[in-house]
Amino acid sequence: MAANGTGGNGDMAAFPPEDGGHVEPERLDSLRAFGEVVKAFRKRAGLTQESLAPKVRYSPETVASIEQGRRFPPRDFVESAEEVLDAFGTIKGAARHLTRRPGLANWFHQWAQLETEAINLYTYECRLIPGLLQTEAYARTLFVDQLPLLSDEQIEAQWVARAERQRLLRERPGTTFGFILEEHLFLRQTGGPEVTRELIDHVLEISKLRNVEVQIMPLVRENHAGLDGSMQLLETPDNRWFAYNEGQRGGLFISDHRELSILQMRYARMRSQALTPEDSVSLLRRMRGAA
Repeated sequence: MAANGTGGNGDMAAFPPEDGGHVEPERLDSLRAFGEVVKAFRKRAGLTQESLAPKVRYSPETVASIEQGRRFPPRDFVESAEEVLDAFGTIKGAARHLTRRPGLANWFHQWAQLETEAINLYTYECRLIPGLLQTEAYARTLFVDQLPLLSDEQIEAQWVARAERQRLLRERPGTTFGFILEEHLFLRQTGGPEVTRELIDHVLEISKLRNVEVQIMPLVRENHAGLDGSMQLLETPDNRWFAYNEGQRGGLFISDHRELSILQMRYARMRSQALTPEDSVSLLRRMRGAA
């Protein structure tokens, strides 16, 4: 593997990191235009957002977000809406002009799109709480501390994008989300004690979801399969696996089967090395009281 993360076989692509706060804001015009197209064909079909939602297999809130230009439409939403609304190819055509999501850099769009379709999404994190689990106060602390400094508009765009991504945890109950988090991520108290207590409460609440599993890697661990750094793994509906890793100034998108096999093997070992979900919840509750 090349030092800059650009594998010679073309199956690995290097990007700037995302969850730590480095993204590029963009105008919402293209998303709003797409939303207007969907709304026009929905009304033409005599449907409300509530009646369209089950037909495209998404919640009314998601339909509303897409029509208002606040959410990037998943691929299966585009295909279902095109078919249900008999849109003469117009919805698919409008979707082809959507290349980016507000608050997300162009390079991260590929992974963000895969997140919306994944049936399994596994994350190991040793640097910071993953974006899908962050509270607003914790995330804004990361954005404010970002160097070079970000403008207020950039910070706002990043939080909006992150909050939209977090809806996946509740809007895709059939998707399994697994998180292995290092204990020291909470002990660091990023943002201060109050932010940390709120963060722990939030993670405990999310861990109650049936499709979410949170495990804590204890501070003292003699054997650790993840010492090479953080990783994200996901499986698509057609059972293809992809991975995304981040470093100080770069991210790595991986589709090479050999590399994926190694990462899957390491993640599986870490699941056995981390505390059980039940013991992890107990530890978080104790840390919450001490924060």
